[in-house]
Amino acid sequence: MSLLDAATEIRERAYAPYSNFKVGAAIRATSGNVYQGCNVENVAYPEGTCAEAGAIAAMIAAGDSEIEEVVVIADSPLPVSPCGGCRQKLSEFGKGDVKVTMTTLEGNAQTMTLAELLPGVFTQAHMDNA
Repeated sequence: MSLLDAATEIRERAYAPYSNFKVGAAIRATSGNVYQGCNVENVAYPEGTCAEAGAIAAMIAAGDSEIEEVVVIADSPLPVSPCGGCRQKLSEFGKGDVKVTMTTLEGNAQTMTLAELLPGVFTQAHMDNA
């Protein structure tokens, strides 16, 4: 299954009764395994979970820890970028050259690297004096 197919499939399972804005994400780990995640809303909005975070959790739970590629899909007129928190989360497990493809149901896509999405990423090196 392609990453796009995996993200599209899991998007349908999103729990988005408040916004009706369903998002699917698929991650290919360096092992070749594919992990999926969808957004899960909560009536207390800050308690929801993003699709990218769900895919990362599935990857870690399965024993993988390094991202090779990411696809995010939503029903939007423009490609939907991972939020700031998810950019940081993705950067925790992927190198700067990891490609993130953001696409719509209509196929309007944009691909950027993690470094382009989050310049100046906070890393372990920032904590070396702690």
